[in-house]
Amino acid sequence: MVIGTALRWVIALAGVAAVMAGASSAVFAKAEGDVNFFLGIKTLDEDDWEPIEDQGAFGAEISIGQDTWPVMIAIDPFFSGAKDDEFGFDLKGATSELAIGVRKIWNVDNVHPYIGGGPSLLSASFEVENPFGADVDDDDTTLGWWLGGGVFWRLGSRFNIGIAARFSSGEVTLFDVDLEAGGLQGGLLLGWGWPATP
Repeated sequence: MVIGTALRWVIALAGVAAVMAGASSAVFAKAEGDVNFFLGIKTLDEDDWEPIEDQGAFGAEISIGQDTWPVMIAIDPFFSGAKDDEFGFDLKGATSELAIGVRKIWNVDNVHPYIGGGPSLLSASFEVENPFGADVDDDDTTLGWWLGGGVFWRLGSRFNIGIAARFSSGEVTLFDVDLEAGGLQGGLLLGWGWPATP
């Protein structure tokens, strides 16, 4: 279920990139930007998700624009998941986000603090497997929002390393119960930027 959700968002992101490239090739001919991969933790609402409220998270922060623009376009896919065992029942939960919006990146020599925000398409799934092999699961998708920021350093001409934090919010319904699919994320960034710096 987690792999299927991640695959859907990867396909969706590829589709968005293809449309942007095809429809706006002239605009993006002189584009600059950064692709920073994220690895960290997502903390969801404890009342909704215990005992799997702390989930491993990965994703990417993609920023595209031109140096004359006041802000960059942000396209950020994110995924999280966790599992636990309670009284012989295997619990598995996962979330995914396709966040779009704008991101302001400042350039102070090789240091780049940034903030951003916008709408986000959030999905969540939950699965319970009992000791006899039967399982029940449910998933839902909703429209929410995100806000995030951080700082990364340019090492050499292209390589980026940094830290990031973000918060997202959106309510889904699983097993007829309303749950918060967003949460607080924090972690490390590794990626690259273009054009290359001298």
